[in-house]
Amino acid sequence: MSVVAPELNEQGVSPRYKWLVLTNTTIGVLLATIDSSIMLIAMPDIFRGIKLNPLAPGNTFYLLWMILGFLIVSSVLVVSLGRLGDMYGRVKMYNLGFVVYTVSSLVLTVDPLRGSSGALWLIVGRIFQGIGAAFLIANSAAILTDAFPSNQRGLALGINNIAGISGSFIGLILGGVLGAIDWRLVFLVSVPFGLLGTVWSYLNLKELGERHRAKIDWAGNVTFALGLILIMVGITYGIEPANGHNTGWTSVPVILELGIGLVSVIAFLFIEARVAEPMFRLPLFKIRAFASGTLATFLAAIGRGGLMFMLIIWLQGIWLPLHGYSFERTPLWAGILMLPLTLGFLLAGPLSGYLSDQFGARYLATGGMVAAAVSFVLLMLLPVNFNYLGFAAILLLFGTSMGAFAAPNRAAVMNSLPARHRGAGGGMNATFQSSAQVLSIGIFFTLMIIGLSSTLSITLTHGLITNGVPSAVAHRIGALPPVSVLFAAFLGYNPIKTLVGAKVLGKLSPANQATLTGHGFFPHLISAPFHAGIKTAFVFSAVVSLVAAGASWSRGARFVNNEHDRKLSEALEGTPTPPD
Repeated sequence: MSVVAPELNEQGVSPRYKWLVLTNTTIGVLLATIDSSIMLIAMPDIFRGIKLNPLAPGNTFYLLWMILGFLIVSSVLVVSLGRLGDMYGRVKMYNLGFVVYTVSSLVLTVDPLRGSSGALWLIVGRIFQGIGAAFLIANSAAILTDAFPSNQRGLALGINNIAGISGSFIGLILGGVLGAIDWRLVFLVSVPFGLLGTVWSYLNLKELGERHRAKIDWAGNVTFALGLILIMVGITYGIEPANGHNTGWTSVPVILELGIGLVSVIAFLFIEARVAEPMFRLPLFKIRAFASGTLATFLAAIGRGGLMFMLIIWLQGIWLPLHGYSFERTPLWAGILMLPLTLGFLLAGPLSGYLSDQFGARYLATGGMVAAAVSFVLLMLLPVNFNYLGFAAILLLFGTSMGAFAAPNRAAVMNSLPARHRGAGGGMNATFQSSAQVLSIGIFFTLMIIGLSSTLSITLTHGLITNGVPSAVAHRIGALPPVSVLFAAFLGYNPIKTLVGAKVLGKLSPANQATLTGHGFFPHLISAPFHAGIKTAFVFSAVVSLVAAGASWSRGARFVNNEHDRKLSEALEGTPTPPD
């Protein structure tokens, strides 16, 4: 019996090839985004494993850079790596990303050091893991766009994009479960999937996109990387206390980092407008669908980026202890209770991507951001000790809203790009999203700290003295910056037990010890100032979401860059493109 070979299209691949691409790139992006958040819930187990107290003076450096180092490096590199994909092959760059990601995950797993040295090992490993993730994120959307026809890209990019966004929430639960077993599993879990993805992609993925060799824009790469790194580092240290202030925004180092970073970005834009082969294709912003979609991406990421931290602190520091959970158990349960958010993403993403193929992105993406703004308002109206069913319903609404926005918006952005610039354009869009998440974390924490600063110190000092803590110790703890209290709750430590210390607690009566370290003291202490701060943050996010809805609406009617490729390429390059 003869075997009939599968029919090949004009590109020499089977019609089934596009689904293979979707499966592989979705796994790649899912792995990359899971690792962007997997450490958040597992952090207490990791610090205990390397025997380092993250709340000790000077150790917040390790805490912040374990979380943000991955995000910063992936944000900085994603445009350059997308541009390299356009030049040397998107699949080649993507495959290299899997190798770097898998090797760095293995290196993280075998960390042999303890204390600050062990923490530095993890920070460096996370940076290399972020480099691998940047390769994957920068080229996956362009590879998908090359493989799928325009009338199916919404579904494909929707599944891929929603997997990416939901990965950051899946990472919360996965980190909590694995960290409780063994902290090394948090990193080891990525290795077999990384190996699978590496072998699979090397054996099966093909270069279907256009490749255009060009000189590397070194001046643009250097000024862009320098500017973005300095701005993100400035944001990172801006939320830390400095010079007797609760935040570091007015400190000289932060001002210099932000100032020099801004100057470097301006220099980058000046270079890109004049260099022959720019890294950052500024003329792409002349395409209205691309410019509006990228702006909406940036604003949506600012609105939701810091939300995860605030909800985790709310659950771990207040709600879960009030409902009888020990502080040690709160990290895992915070991830579990946020499952409706992930469920909303998973339900809405593929469906909205499919619908955008039929009707365009404008109404779905705009409606999604309006619904997201409504979600923030509903969160703002919740009492601190809320009913979980109402909280879960709002999370489901928010996840569905962001899913309805993200998939159509990503498909519309990629459809608007000329074929030869899909890697660079997709990288630009991803950079705006990643950098906005870091910016959002800085904004959320700053607004929260401002809200806490007015009353937390007095409330904390009074509560400690009332329960027998010596006045000098109580005033010292009350003078601590609010971010120390937030980090204590965020890390799943018993905040009062950690801040007061075993030596002082040992001198108090059993009744006072039980009160101070019990489930109710800290949540009741922080509830009012926390609620004031988080309301401000939610108002900010609601406003930003509505502005994002306006940007999304301004994209205009559906636009697919097929027959317009040649004209747009001519406009971008300044020279006529020969006919096919």
